[in-house]
Amino acid sequence: MDSVPVPSKTLVTVFGGAGFLGRHTVRALARAGYRVRVAVRKPASAYFLMPMGHVGQIQPFRCDAADPDQVAAALEGAQAAINLTGILYPHGGLNFESAHVEAAATIADAARNAGLSSLVHISAIGADPDAQSRYASSKGEGERRVRENFPAAAILRPSLLFGPEDRFFNKFASLARFLPALPLVGGGHTRFQPLFVGDAAAAILACLRKTETCGKTFELGGPTTYTFKELLQFILHETGRRRLLVPVPFFLASIKAFFLQASRILGIEPLLTPDQVRLLRSDNVVREGMPGIADLGIEPVAMEAIVPGYLWRFRPKGQYQAIAAG
Repeated sequence: MDSVPVPSKTLVTVFGGAGFLGRHTVRALARAGYRVRVAVRKPASAYFLMPMGHVGQIQPFRCDAADPDQVAAALEGAQAAINLTGILYPHGGLNFESAHVEAAATIADAARNAGLSSLVHISAIGADPDAQSRYASSKGEGERRVRENFPAAAILRPSLLFGPEDRFFNKFASLARFLPALPLVGGGHTRFQPLFVGDAAAAILACLRKTETCGKTFELGGPTTYTFKELLQFILHETGRRRLLVPVPFFLASIKAFFLQASRILGIEPLLTPDQVRLLRSDNVVREGMPGIADLGIEPVAMEAIVPGYLWRFRPKGQYQAIAAG
């Protein structure tokens, strides 16, 4: 199956479009003139996206990505599909197998049967069927199933994404408000290459427009690499707080994470899970020789240019911190 450019004004189905990366992807598609069908389990969760386009341009659509019939219905009349489905930890009846493997295979198979021009599949750096982390191994298995069912798919593996609604910088900035210390899992040596979520959305759009992305895998990272410790130091600096950074060995972090994940029972996102500890044992950076964001014609924005613009609300005096300090 050959991939062809997807012209604007055509219909693109976005699975998982109500999430963090999803909202920025839907906005980018709408601005580029595409009609967008947002396929999600709960359509009401995607209503906030509708004002991002013209009247009728963005359509929430009820769909369980693991159900072949519902996926086929979501793709009816579409020319391209984008799979953003994914979870950070099992919850609400979802697990890594259903979200990352079964859904990916179902969407790719339905896209092939529907004769779609293009499929963009979002994975993650570190995706490998043999990885120790179940998150990473399920992502790797999902990629394999996508390649089997839709060989021309473009696969994107982003590093840590940042943006106003992110769950990394906001989480640790929030914790620093009331905790006397922040943990450095594994000593804080794990490396990341943070990428602006808007650049990730632009990369997805580029894959719809460029035929040379057909059948390729891209690893997406920002312009600079940081250690976990450096990221926490940056957060503390931008929020104007002094906190201890305490190294926590991986084995001890795994024990703590085992108990912290119990918060899932109450429907609360756990601060850390044992699988995330396993994930932190490996660097989250673009591998040498892999096609990257520059190959898609995108110059990534630096973390320092974006993150301070939404972390100010965590400062002791908020937007008036500088005046109070003076």
